[in-house]
Amino acid sequence: MGAVMVRCPQTGRDIETGLVSDRERLRATPVFFARVYCPICRIEHEWFAQEAWVCDGEPRRDESESAREAVMS
Repeated sequence: MGAVMVRCPQTGRDIETGLVSDRERLRATPVFFARVYCPICRIEHEWFAQEAWVCDGEPRRDESESAREAVMS
């Protein structure tokens, strides 16, 4: 099981959808359309199931995101 991820169309960075699944279940899921709020660009993005993937580990983070979180805490 892992986080279902999509790519932010504005920044190209990976974002979590808030869903959890495994690869087999996600592949077997009927096509569906959803929306997710992107904390990176602060816009709600629309996505289809076939655009998503499962991230089994921690989502990839870059240095600027880590630095931004350190400043906010």
